[in-house]
Amino acid sequence: MTASSIGVAVIGAGMAGRAHAAGYRAAPTLYRPELPEIRLVAVCDVDGAAASGTAKRFGYQRGETDWRAVAAAPDIDSVSVVVANRLHREIVEGLLAAGKHVLCEKPLAPSIADAEAMVAAAGRSTATAAVGFTFRRSPAIAAIKQQVERGAIGRPVHFNGHYWCDYGCDPRGPISWRYKGGPGSGALSDIGSHLLDAAEFVCGPIRSIRGATLATVVGERPVPLGAVVGHAAAAAVSDEREPVENEDLVTFTAGFASGATGTFSASRVAFGLPNALGFELFAERGAATFDLARAGEFGFADGGPDGAVNGYRQVLIGPAHPNFAGGMAMDFPGCNYGQNDLFVFQARAFLEQVAGLDHLPPCPPFEEGLHNLRLIKAVVRSAENGGEVPVG
Repeated sequence: MTASSIGVAVIGAGMAGRAHAAGYRAAPTLYRPELPEIRLVAVCDVDGAAASGTAKRFGYQRGETDWRAVAAAPDIDSVSVVVANRLHREIVEGLLAAGKHVLCEKPLAPSIADAEAMVAAAGRSTATAAVGFTFRRSPAIAAIKQQVERGAIGRPVHFNGHYWCDYGCDPRGPISWRYKGGPGSGALSDIGSHLLDAAEFVCGPIRSIRGATLATVVGERPVPLGAVVGHAAAAAVSDEREPVENEDLVTFTAGFASGATGTFSASRVAFGLPNALGFELFAERGAATFDLARAGEFGFADGGPDGAVNGYRQVLIGPAHPNFAGGMAMDFPGCNYGQNDLFVFQARAFLEQVAGLDHLPPCPPFEEGLHNLRLIKAVVRSAENGGEVPVG
C-alpha cells in the first residue's frame, strides 16, 4: 500500500462478490474524509465474462480469471475473497504470502483444520486479515447489543433466532458447491453461521450446543449445463442428477457463558421467505426484537413507560444509533437502509483497518471465523450423538 492510496480487488463475481465490489465503490463516501484514495483495480472470477462484466458494472479497471494474477499484481493492496468455501484456504494463504490485506467471506474455511492453517498464515503476515460477518454492521442489531452492554434490560435470558431462506425449495434447482461437503456445510454454514455470529455479537460467547437436528429435504439435484451464480438457477439442466451431501435445515439449542439459553433454526427450504433473518431477545427486565425485512427498526420493551401503556415499542433507526450517522447520504431518522448497505459499512471498516485508522469497530479477525466453525462443528456433533457438546 502506498501512503496515498489503496488498490482493491474482489475475487469472486457471484452474488456476494458483487456486494463486495459495490461496497468498495461506495466506501469512500462514508463517515470521515481521512481515508486514502481507493483505487478499484480488479474483479477476478474463473468465468471471464462474469469478471469483466462485474468490473465494468462497478467501475473496476480490469477483469482477471486467475487469483494468482491478483496476488502478483503490484497495484493491488487489499482483496476480498468471495468464492466457494473449499477454495478459501489456498487463495487466502497465497494472498497473505504476497503481502495482500485480506477480507474473507464467512464461513472462513471448509474445515477447522483449514481455518487453523489460515489463522497461522495470518499470524505470520503483517497484513490485515479479517472475516466478513456483515450483520455486525447492522445499526439495529448493534443498537440492541449496546442496550444489553449498558444493562438497560438486565442479563439476557433467552435468545430465539432464525435465518430462513427458500433458495433450496425447488427440487429442479441445479446442484452446486452449496449442496456439497457433508453435514454442517449446507444451511448451517451458509446462513446459520450468520445467525450464530449475530447471537454471540449481542449476547456473548456460546459455551455448548445440544439437541441438534440436521435434515435434508431435497435428496438429489440436476446437473447444470451452464454456470450457477449465487442462488440463481442455471439456464438449463441435464438429465443427470447428483446427491445433495448436506442439510437443508437445522435446529438446535445453545447455552451461553452468561447463563442464557438460545434456540436456533436455519433453513434454505422455507417456502416464500427469500431472506428472513430475525430474533427475539428476552432479558431480566426487558426484551428486544429484530426482523431483517424491517431492517431500519427494532422492537424494544422495558419497564420505563407507565404500566397502562407499557409494552413493545417501535424504535426507528437514526443518527443516535451505531454506524448510521455519516453512513448514509441522508442520515436522518427513518431514512432507512438495507442489507446491501451493510457490505458498504463493512468495506469502509476494513479499509480503515488497512489504512491504520480506528474510527470504526474493526472487522473480526480470522480467530473469530475459526471460533464460528467450532460452533458449527459442535452443532454437527450434537446431531450425531444426541447430547450436549461443549464448544472448543
